[in-house]
Amino acid sequence: MNIVIRPSWLLMMAIAVVLASTLAFLYAKTNEHDPSASFESLALLRQVKQLDAQWELNVLKSKIGINQDYDPLVEPLTALQAQWDRLETLVNLRAWSDSPDWLRGREAYLEALGEKTELIERFKSHNAVLRNSLAFLPIAENDIHTPLRQIGGSDRPEQMAVAADLYDTVLSTMEYAQTTSSDKAAEVEASLGRLAAGKALLPLDLQATLDILMAHVRTILREQSLVNGLVERIGAVPMAARLDDIHRIIDQTQLQSAERDLLYHQFVLLFSAVLAGLLLYVGGRLIRSYAVINRVNKKLQEANDGLEQRVQQRTRELRETQSELVATARQAGMAEIATNVLHNVGNVLNSVNVSADLISRRVRTSKVQGLAKAVQLINEHAADLGDFISRDEKGKLLPGYLNQLVEALAAEQQGIAEELEHLTKSVDHIKEIVATQQSYAGTPSLLEAVRVTDLLEDALRMNAGALQRHQVTVIKDFSEVPPLLLDKHRLLLILVNLISNAKQALSAQGNRAHALTLSVRLLDESNLRICVQDDGEGIAAENLTRIFAHGFTTRKDGHGFGLHSCALAAMEMEGRLTAHSDGPGQGATFALELPAHAVPGRS
Repeated sequence: MNIVIRPSWLLMMAIAVVLASTLAFLYAKTNEHDPSASFESLALLRQVKQLDAQWELNVLKSKIGINQDYDPLVEPLTALQAQWDRLETLVNLRAWSDSPDWLRGREAYLEALGEKTELIERFKSHNAVLRNSLAFLPIAENDIHTPLRQIGGSDRPEQMAVAADLYDTVLSTMEYAQTTSSDKAAEVEASLGRLAAGKALLPLDLQATLDILMAHVRTILREQSLVNGLVERIGAVPMAARLDDIHRIIDQTQLQSAERDLLYHQFVLLFSAVLAGLLLYVGGRLIRSYAVINRVNKKLQEANDGLEQRVQQRTRELRETQSELVATARQAGMAEIATNVLHNVGNVLNSVNVSADLISRRVRTSKVQGLAKAVQLINEHAADLGDFISRDEKGKLLPGYLNQLVEALAAEQQGIAEELEHLTKSVDHIKEIVATQQSYAGTPSLLEAVRVTDLLEDALRMNAGALQRHQVTVIKDFSEVPPLLLDKHRLLLILVNLISNAKQALSAQGNRAHALTLSVRLLDESNLRICVQDDGEGIAAENLTRIFAHGFTTRKDGHGFGLHSCALAAMEMEGRLTAHSDGPGQGATFALELPAHAVPGRS
């Protein structure tokens, strides 16, 4: 059924929308006027004024020595800044921040606050020097009078005169500190002159003490005038006047806002009346259109029933698709685990191949053949063996040759045994890789005592053949690290992958000699950092954020599983693996940070 809307209805609807929009706008404008914000702003201004007055009072207390520390000169500034930040937040909420008057008042206040802060910082510095010298004067005076009395200085008129001048100097200095004037300063200078003239009458050790006292008196003469001047300048900073200006600006803004609010209320009443009349007219028209609305409702109900059926059908389809996606995701997860296992086992198999090749070559070049020749020679001269060894030239060489052969075979046996041990370690590591991957379903990792430097040596040995082929010089920067409780096989997996990765980055730079730097150190008592740094092809900046993503690689024959599995292993050990490079051709550094727990009872 097609519903035809008449032009008159369209006109009324347009008028209603305009009126409703206008009323909504006017209503929003009436809500902008909030007297409480102005009252709160004025209350904050009064608190700022009180804090400013308290700040100046603390300056005066510090000047006369009531406050012994400078916390009272720091705390008001922090409180002032906090209250001012609250005031600016209120101003921004009420949209006053764009007002030219507010901007000028704010700038003037901040300028006054900065000036006052600078003056108080200078006051703190000079007043600290002044208070220190004032506190030292009685001590220095006593350090001179006491030795004079002990050595009988009271029986010598010249030393008694120096003592009297000293007392006058200290007293005049104290009076100058209380009542600063040019007359007092001149009196102190005259006393210093008399002390300087009589200093030679004192013993040498007391002369040095007197020099120190006179230096402090001169410091008081200099610093007291500076402190007094700074206090006067601090009091002259017009912060209160600036706050009064801001007070007037807020009052004026509040008055203008109230006037606008009254006007908006009048408009709201007018447009509400117009809208009410229009709604009455529309209501009459709607009553006459009731039958049409009923027919439309029936059509809508039918359409709604059909829509519900289609929604149910779509829901069933979505559930089926979701089940398929879950199965696909599970298969993908299994494939990723299998790929990680193959990649990590492949890295260790390189070490297995190297060890097996070394054992094979040592067996082929074994000195056992020399032993067979020596035994054959002995068998040929079995009848005259003693005569052959003692007289024949070849026979004389035979005992020495056998001794050398014994040493060579022992060394050869030891080398083969070491390589077999390395081969066994690699095979065990392959087993642990498989077992670790099987335990990823939720079994916690096994912590055991590990010497990190030994583990680095094992990882280097597993890559030794490739490093030698590519002429890579390994630099070891190992700090002293005690045995730590770590997941040994996960850590070895990461180190083998990082060293293999660095070797591939170095081989991409041609046949020139390269350096690979391994470093290990404790950042603190609970954090271990291992770095693998190369001077190879480097990493572009845009790839640093994707380097650990699954499947991401920059090599043609790469698959993007190694670094991804390393990052996952680091996370499973509650650590993190990061990469840094200054760009292509600038090398790269991979840093592994792990929580380090010392082995109980060991260091």
